[in-house]
Amino acid sequence: MKTISVLGATGSIGDSTLDVVARHPDRYRVHALSAHRNVDKLLTLAVRHRPEVLAVSDAQAAAGFEARLRAAGVTARLAVGPDELVEVAGTPGIDAVMAAIVGAAGLAPTLAAARGARSVLLANKESIVMAGALFGAACRQSGVTLLPVDSEHNAIFQCLPDRATGVDSRRAVRRLILTASGGPFRTWTPERIAAATPEQACKHPKWSMGRKISVDSATLMNKGLELIEAQFLFDMPSEQLDVIIHPQSIIHSMVEYVDGSVLAQLGNPDMRVPIAHALAYPERFDSGVSSLDLVAAGTLQFEEPDETRFPCLRLAREAMRAGGGAPCVLNAANEVSVQNFLDGRVGFADIARINEAVLTALGNPAAPDSLADTLALDATARLLAEQQIAA
Repeated sequence: MKTISVLGATGSIGDSTLDVVARHPDRYRVHALSAHRNVDKLLTLAVRHRPEVLAVSDAQAAAGFEARLRAAGVTARLAVGPDELVEVAGTPGIDAVMAAIVGAAGLAPTLAAARGARSVLLANKESIVMAGALFGAACRQSGVTLLPVDSEHNAIFQCLPDRATGVDSRRAVRRLILTASGGPFRTWTPERIAAATPEQACKHPKWSMGRKISVDSATLMNKGLELIEAQFLFDMPSEQLDVIIHPQSIIHSMVEYVDGSVLAQLGNPDMRVPIAHALAYPERFDSGVSSLDLVAAGTLQFEEPDETRFPCLRLAREAMRAGGGAPCVLNAANEVSVQNFLDGRVGFADIARINEAVLTALGNPAAPDSLADTLALDATARLLAEQQIAA
């Protein structure tokens, strides 16, 4: 019986994780669940999964929550506020922590998990984009097993040689190829894209995701952030990382080897597949996902990404090549611009404009080497993004 904590339990990754865990009650026991402010859903999850600890990072949302827990017969300890969330995330000896808090808010808890848990199932790509060197140092120091959960990175992980074989992936691999659905605006004209609404941007053609990541998929920024994550996770230079549009989302990523072989991981577009792989690794168990029917899927299409219509992918490539603090700056600017788009304050095309303006203004800052420095750079970039919006 292994213990698991789910950070960001009320989001879509949390839903999928707990669905897989519930299918294997003989293997997993839920230690902790966290939410930001969705305490109603957290209460439902607590009744269903009976964790030992519940964490709510928004203190205002947690007001009166403990009384509701006790009235529902839930005895879990309640931790309130961001500092207590970090403490829960870093609980020593937890077998697996699903790091699924969206955005920069997930950095400190994910770092804590890397220092305390036996394995981290990484769905919070921002931890690497913001502070890859810092996160990598924490993982090396603790010896934690880091398992990628993003479908693309999990696919690459499955297609690469097992690390136990001692094969040098950098010498054996020619390219890592991340696939992208192309999002809801793949076939739209630039004029139509510029006029897109938040509701249209959040209607992803294949995946069920939160609003922020859905917008990132629509701008292709999500794929750009995944490129930065892949460079870190697999220690590959930027010139060996590619993106290809694959609208069916059946092939989740590919690895091309120097001998010309290309290995691909295929599966239905359901996050329970990579989650189950990471939970069971190095074994396999049922994810609850139906078998892939290739005949029903029919033709598989592939296209080059259009960085003219989707400039956020170009910006992410530039930040990846620049290195240092540039990815952190880009992530911060993007979080601000996307939220303002969702709130109706800026248009869809303004997301890339704001991101590029902030990157240009801050140049190429040094990579932050502490959590405090990372958060300071993040705050500076956010302020500049807000100034761009107000101008």
